[in-house]
Amino acid sequence: MLSTCVVETQLIDMVCDFASLIGILFIVRCSHSIFNSLRYDYSGYGQSSGKPSEQNTYADIEAAYKCLEESYGTKQEDIILYGQSVGSGPTLDLAARLPQLRAVVLHSPILSGLRVMYPVKRTYWFDIYKNIDKIPLVNCPVLIMHGTSDEVVDCSHGKQLWELCKEKYEPLWLKGGNHCDLEHYPEYIRHLKKFISTVEKSPSQRYSSRRSTDQFEQSRKSTDVFEVSRKSTDRREKPRHSTDRLEKPKIQSNHVDKLEKLKSLSNNADKLEKLRISFDQMERSRRSVDCHEKSRKSIDHQLERARKSVDRLDRIRTG
Repeated sequence: MLSTCVVETQLIDMVCDFASLIGILFIVRCSHSIFNSLRYDYSGYGQSSGKPSEQNTYADIEAAYKCLEESYGTKQEDIILYGQSVGSGPTLDLAARLPQLRAVVLHSPILSGLRVMYPVKRTYWFDIYKNIDKIPLVNCPVLIMHGTSDEVVDCSHGKQLWELCKEKYEPLWLKGGNHCDLEHYPEYIRHLKKFISTVEKSPSQRYSSRRSTDQFEQSRKSTDVFEVSRKSTDRREKPRHSTDRLEKPKIQSNHVDKLEKLKSLSNNADKLEKLRISFDQMERSRRSVDCHEKSRKSIDHQLERARKSVDRLDRIRTG
């Protein structure tokens, strides 16, 4: 479905209306501040036929892009991709293959399917929607928005993806925001509008703006370092009233720190043990399937040999 809208008003309303639907949103720039949108359902959802799967969602977004390119003559540089939650997977898969794309918006994105359930440190072959490996390949500006109270996909997913972006745009971490309610926050509207206005500029203008922001950030960090140094000096200037009185709390504090570290190590060990057991079970299951497959092939081979022997006997008998 295509609808024409103006960025200052209707575009934002349109994104809010459709951001929580299953599917991907394409925002297509037609002229200054005028946009079209294309929305669709994944295979097996809404009015779409077929079955939902990772590969089918990749095929879905590819078909939608081809429709824009071939039927409407749309160029990469006039397209903004918008993906929410699991939709961040197909969005980044396509974005990583389109070097001239205008921009990408990721709404409550995931690092990968497995990382939503387990805090794994590397990508396994059986993982799905491996966004963590694909986002460094995206060349255009990326806006990431995530709620700090997200109970489905932790906010750390969005923050880690933002760190891996080539062309970072100021992210939006909505305090108190959950997985499916970000569009109800006024900050969401303002930030999305600002982002779309920014990516309308030419790359040189965007680079100039980003460079000034980076300089401000470096200046702020320098000021922070000076402030920490000043506070440290102030603490050293304060007189020590009683060495004996200070030494006792220090020992107690060290004891508490050690207990906390031991507790943390114990918790981490428990988590790792559970994760290891889970993977061991998966590996045993896979080996069992492999063993069954080998057994089936062996039986098939024996049956084939028996069939050939019978055929040979028949030929001898008839000859």
